[in-house]
Amino acid sequence: MPNWNKVVEEVSKAHAQDEEAFDTVRRKYLEQLYQYTKRNVIAYYSGFLTKPGIQGIEISDEDKNGFMACVHEMDRDKGLDLFLHTPGGDVAATESLVHYLREMFGNKIRAVVPQIAMSAGTMIACSCNSILMGMHSNIGPVDPQINGIPAIGVIEEVKRAFEEIKADERAAHLWNPILSRLTPSFIQQCDWAIERSQEFLVSTLKEGMLSDLSESEKEIQSQSIKTRLTDLAQNKFHNRHIHYQDCIDLGLTVEMLEEDSKLQDLVLTVHHCFMYTLSNTATVKIIEDHRGRATIKQMIN
Repeated sequence: MPNWNKVVEEVSKAHAQDEEAFDTVRRKYLEQLYQYTKRNVIAYYSGFLTKPGIQGIEISDEDKNGFMACVHEMDRDKGLDLFLHTPGGDVAATESLVHYLREMFGNKIRAVVPQIAMSAGTMIACSCNSILMGMHSNIGPVDPQINGIPAIGVIEEVKRAFEEIKADERAAHLWNPILSRLTPSFIQQCDWAIERSQEFLVSTLKEGMLSDLSESEKEIQSQSIKTRLTDLAQNKFHNRHIHYQDCIDLGLTVEMLEEDSKLQDLVLTVHHCFMYTLSNTATVKIIEDHRGRATIKQMIN
């Protein structure tokens, strides 16, 4: 993994001269990427792979402050390359963040997924005009979770219980312990969460990636993508990895890193800079642009 080795070597050298070596090397390559593409760059990185189970790694309303700091004084006409490395998070916060970035950059936003953007991260990627991926990259299903429980799974399980009990009342003895754990209004919350996430996915696709299509084509394409990304029966798991060819087959606009070797090297080096920081420091989340403006969240001992 040459990009990773390069990052390790440069950080090690910088330690002798700069106590913030991780920041120094990261920002060097963010600037190089900007000089190559002439597009603004904001990287949104969560430590969910390196520090699983830590609070504060998910997408939340708090993140908008970091994005606002980065966007301030940017030349917005240059568009935005938005790096996404996240497990997902709050749907309402995701909608609000997408709204803000669209207000700032319109449809001049390209998602960059060097490795993995799941759940609400997938929703952000689908809100962009295109998704830059490598052969190793993936997004994931969009099925809302409530306290870690898949909303679609709850609804399907309740339907199954209803059908089995209707067919044979003795099945109620098996289902009662399971159904009794459902709190009041929880099923309604699941219904609303599913409905809102699906509505947002369809509308954001129509407004962004599919905006050049006719109205009828937008409807057909957006509904097809929504069905594929939200179908728990087909996806089976919330963490299913949907790779580049699947994304292309779905009808998403995908650009391949491998088509530009210089861009590929820069993107992956930037990615490894962030992953090395998350692996070797107390950092759990970074929002950073190509000018070195950053909001960095760390674990509190």
